[in-house]
Amino acid sequence: MKDQTGDLFEREEQEEGRERRPLAERMRPTSLDEVVGQEHLLGPGKVLREALEQGKLFSMLFWGPPGCGKTALAQVLAKSTESHWVAFSAVLSGVKEIREVLRESSYQWSRHRKQTVLFVDEIHRFNKAQQDAFLPHVESGGILLMGATTENPSFEINKALLSRTEVLVLNPLSPLEMATIVKRAVEDVERGLGELGLSIDSEALEFLCRASQGDARRGLNALEVATTLLRNQRPSDRTIRVEDVQEALQSRTLYYDKAGEEHYNLISAFIKSLRGSDPDAALYWMARMLAGGEDPLFIARRMVIFASEDIGNADPNALTVAVSTKEAVHFIGLPEAALNLAQGVTYLATAPKSNASYKALSEAQRAARERGILPVPLSLRNAPTGLMRNLGYGRDYEYPHDDPDAVVPADYLPDELAGSIFYRPTDRGYEKTIRDRLNRWREIRRGKAKKRGGGSGEPRT
Repeated sequence: MKDQTGDLFEREEQEEGRERRPLAERMRPTSLDEVVGQEHLLGPGKVLREALEQGKLFSMLFWGPPGCGKTALAQVLAKSTESHWVAFSAVLSGVKEIREVLRESSYQWSRHRKQTVLFVDEIHRFNKAQQDAFLPHVESGGILLMGATTENPSFEINKALLSRTEVLVLNPLSPLEMATIVKRAVEDVERGLGELGLSIDSEALEFLCRASQGDARRGLNALEVATTLLRNQRPSDRTIRVEDVQEALQSRTLYYDKAGEEHYNLISAFIKSLRGSDPDAALYWMARMLAGGEDPLFIARRMVIFASEDIGNADPNALTVAVSTKEAVHFIGLPEAALNLAQGVTYLATAPKSNASYKALSEAQRAARERGILPVPLSLRNAPTGLMRNLGYGRDYEYPHDDPDAVVPADYLPDELAGSIFYRPTDRGYEKTIRDRLNRWREIRRGKAKKRGGGSGEPRT
């Protein structure tokens, strides 16, 4: 006798004419009321809501992470205005296809008075020539361009096209918004899983919504996989549990584009956490980068830079630790090298901070730029030949080790910069010792200069 436990699933499969598209595709919103999230664009009085109510759409670029609804929103806008919809991917299309679309848009307007909405997915992949092909038609209103990108448009879209479009930033969906989408998919009889009589328990729902990281496509794909697992493993059960979701998401990776803006966002958060002396935050951002596939040596190199730029001589050992971390990461490799990174991160985050070396370098570089090529004082020049000695090279140079204090009242800068101070140690960490030492040496120099009848010996600031 045939097992009846899977009848609900089988009924769904056997229904004549049933769509075979993925759940995420079937559940795309078909009207503005079905769009979840992006209230900052679609709420009362907000830019897209106002544009629709007034019937005045404009060319726009949707910038946001995967699965936040860029394509779905563009489709809903086109449908709401009864526009002619044309979509293609920048990965597969070129200037030839663009020209064909533009000819079609002219036909649609002349014959049917229909505005053409041209949707370009991954528009950042178009080169400059391809982007330029849109310009006259966007400017004249021949087409309404709607582009979608996960990359920062200011980096990837040429300025001419940017000036003719409005950039709209879409946010990742919140766990609460994801829950709305998942519940709708579970309950929807027409497009979702409603005919299966499924439910999802609260723990599984919360886990799925958080693990989806604001990506509706990822969440719905995982829900569909979990449904298949449930069918195969527990055909008499109608409740999706957390273990089903965990199994469905086992190959999930954190969103992180090593070549895009998120790369710079995360490394920026990492460095700022180190600078802010927060080891916990620094470790979190480091873990995010590693989970996303970042090269651990990139992280280590940034730590070496940080050790000099933000710690400097407040803890001279910080640079040694950072370089050792880099060498250990290179020698060990992942996954164990994460331990080396963690040790280095916690050391740098908890070290005393000073950017005095960084500021000193900036001031010295500015002086070099502004003062031009100043001659080296004769006393500081080497004199390997008789001619050089006769010209005064090395004359009046005082050897500090011959002085009881190893400090002589000499100025080692060009005359035009005599007495200038670039390095100003802080009173944090070891730099306090350096500051006190420099102040003591300056006092000794001033005293010896006065005894010789020289100037005041006061440094220039």
